[in-house]
Amino acid sequence: MTARILAASAPGEIRIAVTDGAGLRDYALWRPGWPDGVGDLHRGRAGARLTAMGGTFIDLADGTSGFLPDSAAPGPLAEGDPVLVRIVRAPQDGKGARLTATGLSLPEGQSLAGPPTLLARGPTPLEALATAWPDAPILIDDAALAARLPAGLRPRMQRERHAFDAETEAACAALAEPSIVLPGGMRATITPTPALVAIDMDGGTASSDRRTKQTAQFAANRDALPALLHQIRLRNLSGAIVIDVAGLAIRKRPALHETIEAALARDPLRPRFLGFSALGLAEIMRPRIRPPLHALLADAPGRMLRMLDTWSRQVTGQPGRAPGLRVGADLARALDHDPGAVADAAQLSGHQPAWRLDPSLSPLSWTLDHG
Repeated sequence: MTARILAASAPGEIRIAVTDGAGLRDYALWRPGWPDGVGDLHRGRAGARLTAMGGTFIDLADGTSGFLPDSAAPGPLAEGDPVLVRIVRAPQDGKGARLTATGLSLPEGQSLAGPPTLLARGPTPLEALATAWPDAPILIDDAALAARLPAGLRPRMQRERHAFDAETEAACAALAEPSIVLPGGMRATITPTPALVAIDMDGGTASSDRRTKQTAQFAANRDALPALLHQIRLRNLSGAIVIDVAGLAIRKRPALHETIEAALARDPLRPRFLGFSALGLAEIMRPRIRPPLHALLADAPGRMLRMLDTWSRQVTGQPGRAPGLRVGADLARALDHDPGAVADAAQLSGHQPAWRLDPSLSPLSWTLDHG
């Protein structure tokens, strides 16, 4: 089966899955009301230079800022200098956007004179996947989505009642879980931390294998690692990643080097395998560009969008007045920021969402309001 790009619409969010006969090949979330900024072109203004960090903070539009390393700057910058920059890494983990100023040119009719301004948006996650999979048709389940995409993609679009089938729904839902089922009965548990992502692999059927223990454990890890490393891509885990393989003696682990390298070579971000540490942990460095999936699902926008999706599904087809929502402070702010998501929920459900702030609720919690 040739690859297909499936775009399933929900309030304020489009889930994008690339599938073929082998299953789920790529995955991304697109939130039109919360663009991550990757690829955006800005007219910025140089702020403070931090010699110790080897770069300069650049003031961007809407009062935000980003960091421009000296290696990506057009030359020495004095505070207040205008500079054309592009965002190459989204803000994440409490750090601002990463910028570059190399290889850029001003759009026609624009000037560097003036305050910090957003000059052009970068590609959306759907556009990025359409570029990565140029021959794949794009299946959508919401006609309004076509208006949000470049005209050049429209010939590839096909309208379906449901973009995701049951198998794709299940595979995408599993990406939200920290535990992964791997070939051979093995499992892996993912634990993100501020400094790194730790992954622990647990043995499965290798324990009942009639071969010697180390031979069986090596084969089990070798067969399971490609699936695990593909999950890293699907979940967009990034930065420092350490993997504790299952049950294999430390001295035997370097023999897995070729398996890991071959699997990582299929990742378009080209992660680097740094080898095994003295503790036997496989060390991988994967570029940070867009926020990882677990962060998108856990932040206030993600919780708000899950709430609207759940509410919409519950009230669709319900006669009369639908129950409203009582929300915590962070969810209330997210709702105010994203009126498009609220409009989507109304269009999809046939009911206008109504909400009110409930100070008694924790910031990211909500409940139905039947009052």
